[in-house]
Amino acid sequence: MLHAPRYGRRRSTAPGRDATHAVRDAFQRSYFHPEVHSVRMQQLIDAFPQQLKEALAIGRSAKLSAPSGPYTNVVVTGLGGSGIGGRIAAQVVAAEANCPIEVYSNYYLPAYVNHNSLVIACSYSGNTEETIASMEQALAKGARVCVVTSGGAMLEMAQKRGLDHIVIPGGNPPRTMLAYSLTQQFFVLHHFGIIGDGFEGAIKAAAAMLEEDKAKIQSAAKDLAEKLFGKRLVIYSEASTEAVSIRFRQQVNENSKELCWHHAIPEMNHNELVGWAGGKDDIAVVIFRHKTDHERSQIRMGINKEVFCRHTPHIHDVWSQGDTTIARQLYLINLGDWVSFYWAEKKGVDPSEIAVINMLKGKLAEVK
Repeated sequence: MLHAPRYGRRRSTAPGRDATHAVRDAFQRSYFHPEVHSVRMQQLIDAFPQQLKEALAIGRSAKLSAPSGPYTNVVVTGLGGSGIGGRIAAQVVAAEANCPIEVYSNYYLPAYVNHNSLVIACSYSGNTEETIASMEQALAKGARVCVVTSGGAMLEMAQKRGLDHIVIPGGNPPRTMLAYSLTQQFFVLHHFGIIGDGFEGAIKAAAAMLEEDKAKIQSAAKDLAEKLFGKRLVIYSEASTEAVSIRFRQQVNENSKELCWHHAIPEMNHNELVGWAGGKDDIAVVIFRHKTDHERSQIRMGINKEVFCRHTPHIHDVWSQGDTTIARQLYLINLGDWVSFYWAEKKGVDPSEIAVINMLKGKLAEVK
């Protein structure tokens, strides 16, 4: 296992302190000093290429015990900014993985998990109650468990029970640490014989591309944010990129403080396309696209746009860049992160503030 350096200091609530007061204090800090949080979020998004490089170093240095496979399935358990890395990785390696990889974002695992399963438990804080519950089920079923976290109860469990684990830098919003959690997914899958090692070179090259093209990416993101401002966003992509669409949706939810939705092609052609009969011109459509998308999917996208434009003129194709699947996905992720930041900036809201989530967790903590 490897302990990565911590960035920043984690604030903790003293035992017995009223959770409501803690949430109030966090809200007041965000409300009265939003510019401080906005600068920090900008710095973290800006650091994405460097984070990818650091994540590679962490993965290469990880001390994981010998695999005992072969494994018949892989289940990734995690939620929000901690779990999205598993979804993205699963889609990226779908054509290479030698067994099924599924992602569960809940308190339970599927019934098929057993001693032939590999379960990757991901929680940035290490205290996500749903992931802890799933992790305990995995252990009870005799599955091989590997933990990706920055600390908390899950790290304590891993150390106490001798479980494989990789520790990533802590002290920041989970959604800003995707470079670390996503990269470790590939290292874990490779270590346990599910995929090859081609991802390392692909991530290294992608990081260099994102660094070199940073100004262009920021300019494109700022332009798109201007076009999305005041609109209700709908995100579409081919099914093989749906996880990146989910990531963009999550970033718009948390950073931009906007409701939006996503769907995947071709599935949406069998249901949601009919729903466009109720479309309005206050809807903006973003379509994530790759030149490698299935040719029939690309034809579908063209026909879909004919339907969309009957109801709204705000339709935006966003084409990926990069020579590999990983590079193209990382490009769209980075672009989407910047869009969510610039959208928040234009609205004058704090992209870091998540007071309502903290309120929810505080109330849950009161229920035993």
